[in-house]
Amino acid sequence: MSTVLPPPKGVFDEMLFDASTPRPAYGSYHQWLAKVAEQELRAKRSEAELLFQRVGITFAVYGEEEGAERLIPFDFVPRIIPAEEWRLLEAGLRQRVAALNAFLKDIYNEQAIIKAGIVPADNVLCNAQYQIAMRGIQLFRDTYAHIAGIDLIRHSDGKYYVLEDNLRVPSGVSYMLENRKMMMRLFPDLFADHRIAPVEHYPNLLLKTLRESSPVEDPTVVVLTPGRYNSAYFEHAFLAREMGVTLVEGQDLFIKNEKLFMRTTTGPRQIDVIYRRLDDAFLDPLAFRSDSMLGVPGLLSVYRAGNVILSNAIGTGVADDKSMYPHVPDMVKFYLGEEPILHNVPTWCLRKPEDFAYVDAHLSELVVKEVHGAGGYGMLVGPAATKDEVEHFRGLIRSNPQNYIAQPTLSLSTCPTLVDEGIAPRHIDLRPFVLSGKETRIVPGGLTRVALKKGSLVVNSSQGGGTKDTWVLMDDSTDAGTNSKEPAPC
Repeated sequence: MSTVLPPPKGVFDEMLFDASTPRPAYGSYHQWLAKVAEQELRAKRSEAELLFQRVGITFAVYGEEEGAERLIPFDFVPRIIPAEEWRLLEAGLRQRVAALNAFLKDIYNEQAIIKAGIVPADNVLCNAQYQIAMRGIQLFRDTYAHIAGIDLIRHSDGKYYVLEDNLRVPSGVSYMLENRKMMMRLFPDLFADHRIAPVEHYPNLLLKTLRESSPVEDPTVVVLTPGRYNSAYFEHAFLAREMGVTLVEGQDLFIKNEKLFMRTTTGPRQIDVIYRRLDDAFLDPLAFRSDSMLGVPGLLSVYRAGNVILSNAIGTGVADDKSMYPHVPDMVKFYLGEEPILHNVPTWCLRKPEDFAYVDAHLSELVVKEVHGAGGYGMLVGPAATKDEVEHFRGLIRSNPQNYIAQPTLSLSTCPTLVDEGIAPRHIDLRPFVLSGKETRIVPGGLTRVALKKGSLVVNSSQGGGTKDTWVLMDDSTDAGTNSKEPAPC
């Protein structure tokens, strides 16, 4: 028999109301879990690790010896989201990504939001991610971020909050798909007992979105990877294979007459859409980093001529910069004329003297992040830090305050997770993936990441985090693919 340890006081647990009472969405699963021996569950986990290793589902950790490859730990206890709750999240995600795309179009053209005084000009124009080369380019369907990953957390008040937006090269969807395959393989009886919305059609939706990003009638799509030494190379190869398109590196491509071609065994073939998985700086050594060996010389000129589509567009990073995050609710109001459905976490921008003064005085209580940071790096979790770590970080923010934001230490919700001590609560977040093409598409759920260390709030795989399958329960009105009615704000 398996025993689920109770969640900490004051924390919202996804499965349990209290030590023994499950939430309605987990009722059937909780009964099943109570009947299964913990030894059997550990055996299943070992089987999953072996299968993942055989498939090659690994990631590289930069800085480790020889770019060591690791498995991302997989936990079999799913995160379960009721249908009504998902409809609210889906509506909020659609709204937020629509506003972000409108913002990107605006800042590279009319700059109305800057002229209106809603977003400071230097916050945009002096941003390291702002690309002057994008000024005045008219993109097909005005779409800059075709693929977005929006990180959500649930606080102790039971409400969801957006933690950050990922619009450059959001990753992790391959783990979402492989986690579902693994759960269906190891626990087929659970899928017979629950109405779980499917996610396996994501590659088809992604390909449809990429094809719709081009005005060409039958566009040729490729996935551009930095190569096998990139930490997310497995995902690049996985998605190319699942979509049935070619995985290419910069050396496979060349330009002729302002058009892009790839070398094939039957001769050159023109490329219409690139799903690119490398940063702006490496795309074109003639326009950006001259030492880049990963991109294609002259690619920007082809892009500016409208002869190739880049997904996501160059310069999208300015919209997911953490210093821009506090302005997203205002973007929703300005561009859409709506109240935000999903709320931000309260944020202090250290570039503002009054915000800096508050953060400096309360540093040990807050979470502080680099505006360009990612992967759990470049951040301080004040309550979990030592006095020396706090003082070291104080020196960093005092020397370059505009490089940081700060947020309150929120109590991320927990979900039972199989760890050494048993089935115990661990903090989680959620990254749904939003596809923007002719229409907006979102597969139900997303990637749930879990902090495996007791008490840790850092869920990133590079910091020891793992992943879970995410179940959206279906009801009679659930759309397994894309459409929903808009609920009231949460």
